[in-house]
Amino acid sequence: MEKALLPLPLEKSPNVLVGRETADDAGVYRLTDQIALVQTVDFITPIVDDPYLFGQIAATNALSDVYAMGGKPLTVLNVVGFPRRSLDISILTEILEGGLQKIHEAGAVLLGGHTVDDAELKYGLAVTGTVHPGKVITNRGARVGDALILTKPLGTGIISTANKAGMAESGILPGAVDSMLQLNDKAAEAMVESEAHACTDITGYGLLGHASEMARGGSFSFRFFYSRIPILTGTREYATQGMIPGGAYCNQDHFGQEISISAKIPESERIILFDPQTSGGLLIALPGADGEKLLHKLRKKGIQEASLVGEVVKQEKKLIFVE
Repeated sequence: MEKALLPLPLEKSPNVLVGRETADDAGVYRLTDQIALVQTVDFITPIVDDPYLFGQIAATNALSDVYAMGGKPLTVLNVVGFPRRSLDISILTEILEGGLQKIHEAGAVLLGGHTVDDAELKYGLAVTGTVHPGKVITNRGARVGDALILTKPLGTGIISTANKAGMAESGILPGAVDSMLQLNDKAAEAMVESEAHACTDITGYGLLGHASEMARGGSFSFRFFYSRIPILTGTREYATQGMIPGGAYCNQDHFGQEISISAKIPESERIILFDPQTSGGLLIALPGADGEKLLHKLRKKGIQEASLVGEVVKQEKKLIFVE
C-alpha cells in the first residue's frame, strides 16, 4: 500500500498528528486540545482451527495497534471475508462471538461491520480509540540511552506454521495461543505511566523489522541482547526443523541489510528474530534508568515474560545490532 499511495496527492491537515509518513501502527487525528482519535484496521486469515479462538486472536491482534499508540479502544467494526458456499454460517457466528468477547474485554463497543463473499476466510477489526493529543506514543522518538523492553515472547509464526503442517506437539500450541490472546492493554497502561519515548507492536515484520522502522530516521542504533529475548517454548526446535513461514524470509530479505547479527547466534535461530508475529507484544523505548521500574510494573500486572532486551546507542554503521 505504501508504494501505491506514494503518487497520490493526499491532503495534509494540522490535525493529523500521525499519518502515513512513519509507518506507525495507527493514525491519530486531533479533535480538540484534549481528545484525539486513534484509527486502525487489521484482519488476518485463520491461524488456528477453532473458529472461536480465531476470532479472539484476530480481534486481539487488531486492537493492539491502538494500545501501541498509548490509546484506548472505543468503537469497533467487524471486517470479514467469508466463503459462504463452502463454510456454514455457524462458523462465522463463532468467529464473531470470539471477537466480541475480546472487544468487550478491551472495554470497547461493536457498532457493526462489513462482510464480503471471499474464497479465503478473513476476519479482523477496524478500531477507533482515543488518546490525549499530548500523550501520543509513536514508533519514532527513541533516544540514546533508552532501554528497550519487549512484553511478549517471539515464535507465534513458527509455531503456527508447525501446527498447519501437523508437526506441533499438543503441549506447544496452547502456549502460543495464550500469548496471542493476551491484550496489550495492561502493557500500554504501564508504558504510558512510565512516560515512554516510543513504541511499536510486534506483528508482521517480526521483531527486527519493526525495530528497524523505529530506528530509521534517528541518530542512533538499537542493540539487542539475544539471550534476553523471550522465545516461546518449541520455537527453536521447529525453526531447526524448517517450520518457517514465508514472511520470515521476506522480512529477512527486506530488512537484513540494516541489521548485524552476531555469528555466535546459531544460523537456525536467527530467523526467529524475523518471524512474523500475530498479536505480538509491545517493543517499548524509555529512559534507561526507568527500564527496571517498568519491568516491575509489567510483572505486577501479570505480564511475566516481559524482558529488557536491548538499548538505544549512538549511531553506528547498522540500524540494528544483535549480540
